[in-house]
Amino acid sequence: MSDLFQHVRSSQGIEEYLLKSNDLKVLMLQNSSSPVATFMVTYHVGSRNEAIGYTGSTHLLEHLMFKGSRNYNKEKGTAIWDELQSIGAQINATTWNDRTNYFEVVPKEHLEKAISIEADRMRFSFIKDEDRQPEMTVVRNEYERGENSPFDVLDKNVWATAYQAHPYHHSTIGWRSDIENVSTERLKEFYDVYYWPNNATATVIGDFDKDETLALIAKHFGVHKRSEHTIPKVYTEEPIQEGPRRVVVRRSGQTGIVAVAHKTPEGLNSDTHALHILGRILCDGKSSRLHRKIVDQGLASSLFMYDFPFKDNGLFITYAFLTPNTDHQKVEDIILNEYTSIKTEGVEQKELDRAIAQTKATVAFSRDGSYAVASALNEAIAIGDWQFYTTYLDKIKSVTVKDIKKVAKKYLHDDASTTGWFVPKQ
Repeated sequence: MSDLFQHVRSSQGIEEYLLKSNDLKVLMLQNSSSPVATFMVTYHVGSRNEAIGYTGSTHLLEHLMFKGSRNYNKEKGTAIWDELQSIGAQINATTWNDRTNYFEVVPKEHLEKAISIEADRMRFSFIKDEDRQPEMTVVRNEYERGENSPFDVLDKNVWATAYQAHPYHHSTIGWRSDIENVSTERLKEFYDVYYWPNNATATVIGDFDKDETLALIAKHFGVHKRSEHTIPKVYTEEPIQEGPRRVVVRRSGQTGIVAVAHKTPEGLNSDTHALHILGRILCDGKSSRLHRKIVDQGLASSLFMYDFPFKDNGLFITYAFLTPNTDHQKVEDIILNEYTSIKTEGVEQKELDRAIAQTKATVAFSRDGSYAVASALNEAIAIGDWQFYTTYLDKIKSVTVKDIKKVAKKYLHDDASTTGWFVPKQ
């Protein structure tokens, strides 16, 4: 394979190759514990690449990618869903801020089928107008379900308030009018700009022969050239926030919600791991600080922390789902006071040790199975380096109590905050 592929690097059993003819990246991790394999293609395109007026285009395009390609379509009796379901495959796709991915979990003897389908629709998808309308309806219904969820509505508004310039401002689902009105021509343009081998990573996890699989990838994906144009980059940077922001959503609902958000650095920043541990100390489990001070006191039924790493700066958000008649301000003050306590007094070593142990256990469970590994690698690819996945635990273990205090002081300050309330209408 040396004439077709360049071996780039290895880490914890994962090997990275580059298909020389078109710069497709390939990640491989062999595991023969079960006779299945996961094949996933991750494209570096997500809602971050959308302009005003075309929000939701990436997600709608993802839906249309299942409607047929040159070799896999209903006219030939080889529709994508039918072909894969006939071999017992699990199939789906997802779109998020920084990426779009397509995947199949197949019996190992059918791995070529998955490779063939993904290669075909990389450049030969139909993207027909007759398919856009019904898929638009599906996506719009998905949007409306979100609008009926108090949490989804508040979360969307918090992000839209926290970001003014950066496209993280809008959710992946997009705004309703954009979903309904985007043209098929615009979706085709999006496809022709971003769906190229040099803007993608193919991941193979599970029971497979490495040389045979590389040969199959070369056979099917090697028919594509690299893009003739430069793949556009998002160059917009979110301006420095210069004061606290607030948003209140009032609509029908049963209980109130408080969200307290602060800007975090890009996912590959060295502070990311300490922030993750800080989130666990605050919110993970009944022994966490905020659980004892809010849930145990009957002020909220539950709470959780969100601090997922993105390619650009993200948000560190605490959500508290209030019990009836609980004052929003009281819970907000408790959260902010706890942040202040950590900034001034820090955390205890036993808290840190417990959070690291919880993280190790969570990671172990989340990496069970070929799809789970591929999915985690997919997110690491999206933020900029798949080795974020392989180095994560070692960096988590190296976090100190000084690191926790440092990142709390650095990021959890008033001028970088966005607070959101969901207030049920009476």
